[in-house]
Amino acid sequence: MTRSLCALRGAVAFLTRLPVGSREGDWEAFRETPAVFPVVGFVVGALAALPLLAGPALPAPTVALGYLLAVYLVTGIHHLDGVADLGDALVVHGDADRRREVLKDTTTGVGALLAVSVTVAGVGLGGLSLAGVPALVAVGVAVAAEVGAKLGMAALSCFATAAHEGMGSSFTDGVGPAAFALPAALAVPAAALTWPTPAAAVALCGALGGAGIPWLWARWRLEGVTGDVFGAANELGRVAGLHAGVIAWTLS
Repeated sequence: MTRSLCALRGAVAFLTRLPVGSREGDWEAFRETPAVFPVVGFVVGALAALPLLAGPALPAPTVALGYLLAVYLVTGIHHLDGVADLGDALVVHGDADRRREVLKDTTTGVGALLAVSVTVAGVGLGGLSLAGVPALVAVGVAVAAEVGAKLGMAALSCFATAAHEGMGSSFTDGVGPAAFALPAALAVPAAALTWPTPAAAVALCGALGGAGIPWLWARWRLEGVTGDVFGAANELGRVAGLHAGVIAWTLS
């Protein structure tokens, strides 16, 4: 239990801006315990979704802006750095070595600007769509999308291979496919948050699928994942989950 608490504390410290005190050993426990990813997803999703409860009382664009700000106030912007770096690597010409060089380059290119702009717009428009549905459904979809995005990060830890030694390898080394069973089980309750409608379940699965996009691209173009791929998986997973959940609610 003590190691689990250390892992959870390390995960909250790394994945959010919440004021938790990090202690020696928390980071090691976190990177070896992928099960804490979806747990943090529940916390982040619930906090970021609070503005959505004002949906019936405030204009939809205001609620959407509140949700967008809440997401990045809770999580910070370091995951967006992964989106930016992958955006530049996506448009550069060259082999895997050249693309990995671009990931390390601190210069911000047009690809980075476009990737971040589209991602932030996707979150904002997802919030705008959620502002038009019942508040509890909106919260359920937002939480499920966040849990699904974090489950995607856990999947990378358990199944992916790192492109080189660094942040990516710190999560993938020493963690095998069997370790994915527990985070998957912990994420399942998020699918029932909008019961009996399937919106939350679709959001969860959509976020997991969205998180897989940068992973597949990294296998093809980078010959493995990096820390930037983990960050991008989180951001793209959230966007995909939000929109998938709203579509499911609309069609249900």
